[in-house]
Amino acid sequence: MDKDLRYGEDYQFIPATSVGSGIGIEVLADLYQYTIQIVNIVLYSNPSTNEFVLIDAGMPKSADEIISVVENRFGFNARPKAIILTHGHFDHVGGIIELVKHWDIPVYAHPLEMPYLTGKQNYPAPDPTVDSGLVAKMSPIFPTEAIQLGNYIQAIPADGTIPFMPDFRWIHTPGHAPGHISLFRESDRALLAGDAFVTVKQESLYKVLTQQKEISGPPRYLTTDWQAARASIEKLEALKPAVAITGHGLPMKGMELTENLKKLVNNFEEIALPNEGKYLN
Repeated sequence: MDKDLRYGEDYQFIPATSVGSGIGIEVLADLYQYTIQIVNIVLYSNPSTNEFVLIDAGMPKSADEIISVVENRFGFNARPKAIILTHGHFDHVGGIIELVKHWDIPVYAHPLEMPYLTGKQNYPAPDPTVDSGLVAKMSPIFPTEAIQLGNYIQAIPADGTIPFMPDFRWIHTPGHAPGHISLFRESDRALLAGDAFVTVKQESLYKVLTQQKEISGPPRYLTTDWQAARASIEKLEALKPAVAITGHGLPMKGMELTENLKKLVNNFEEIALPNEGKYLN
């Protein structure tokens, strides 16, 4: 099985690191955010079973760091039950092949992400024209070729349940990627938003490096369907989340989250939508 696993030929380390890199935040008792360079991974632990899962798989070449984070939190040779992907962009699957080989665990993603995770279809090329920020300008070097996860990749259950996360359900939130999903728990309104919206202006290298907190739409340079992206943000805002962990940036809670999400919905064109870009129409 291992010989069938591969990254795309454009897979490479991306030299961008924020002040938050290497820092973990216990957002809730069972939700732990850890920043790998400029992207977040999340560990969910089930208090009743002591089982845990990993949500997303970091930047390229980050597998050893992720394994270390897991073992520091759960013990030597600790192994998650599964990896749940919000989507398959390079900064969310960067360490995944080494991780599934090391742990021998399944990966779950939305069916619409399968072509990008089974070697069948590449993501559209990033659009550096969407913003003047340096991250947007460097986006053409970001890997977009399909990876091959072989028999490890499975479609997430169609009924909205999430394996090994019994109180959460997944919500289809496309726009940034066709099969993008967010994870939501009704009991305490905890939201794992992925890149449906983020809490840092991801196009700006300065703001990424300093992790300046502000509500923002999905990273512009890799978002290809802005109408769907807007509908997804409206869907998440309607849930009235009490706490949100996003793919990039710091967590938001309480009134800060409520007010900022409402502002994002009401001012989508000004905050999220680029002034120009090849995917606008």
